[in-house]
Amino acid sequence: MSIFKGSGVALITPFDDDLRVDYKSLNKMINYGLKNNTDAIIICGTTGEAPTLEDEEHLNVIKECIKVVNGKIPVIAGTGSNNTNHAIMMSKEAQKLGANGLLVVTPYYNKATQKGLEKHYEAIANSVDIPILMYNVPSRTGCNINPQTAINILKSNDNVIGIKEASGSIKQVEELAKLSKEQNVPVDLYSGNDDDVISILKNGGLGVISVCANITPKKTHDLVYKYIDGDVNMAKKLQEEQKELSDALFSEVNPIPIKEACYQMGLINSPKLRLPLTVMENDTKENLSKVLKKQHLI
Repeated sequence: MSIFKGSGVALITPFDDDLRVDYKSLNKMINYGLKNNTDAIIICGTTGEAPTLEDEEHLNVIKECIKVVNGKIPVIAGTGSNNTNHAIMMSKEAQKLGANGLLVVTPYYNKATQKGLEKHYEAIANSVDIPILMYNVPSRTGCNINPQTAINILKSNDNVIGIKEASGSIKQVEELAKLSKEQNVPVDLYSGNDDDVISILKNGGLGVISVCANITPKKTHDLVYKYIDGDVNMAKKLQEEQKELSDALFSEVNPIPIKEACYQMGLINSPKLRLPLTVMENDTKENLSKVLKKQHLI
């Protein structure tokens, strides 16, 4: 059974000016999504600056999110690591806290062979009972899950049910969809890029795990469901609007611009990020502000 269909927000982790987790702003972000049709919350992923969260902070953010959501929509916790044992520990703890599912990125820096990826996901899957989504983002990790490898992992592990596909290669997505059909191995497929949503949906995708949805949760939800309901022209129109926003939100490394956007919209109290990430440069910030104004977000 799928964890969700539609728009899952890749939620930011707000910090105060002293770079402590700002739980008041976090709660505001969560409630903003809940009020505007977000279909799932993905907490402590790339956009949530998980690499700079200490384990205790990481788990406290997951705990707080689950508490605030209170069962209204699924909460999917990012628990990936390039250390398989660490990923297992974090996955177990997230399950204990009540997460509905896990998002597990491929190992980064040390990377892995395709066989290593199969063993990595098998070890994590065997440690928990809740559903797992693989997260394929080779531009960040230097490690790509080949389509047949993804199928092998899905086939061998009942609780690995799908993939957040952010390779940027629609050809790879098409190959994955083809293999899924040919080998009768279901895959819950989600776009990991805001400008690829329709391309993913065309290939049997269930939705998107979205950065834009931090600030346009209803529009992102509507984009997916307009397509699913057969209103492809409206879905394309919404996708085009999201592309303009997405271009501005990825003009610097994510989540730098999305934090600035949330700050300008009054959703968080500070746009601060932990090093090595820094606040936006003036020229890209100015362009972001123009797009936010054009789309009536500020």
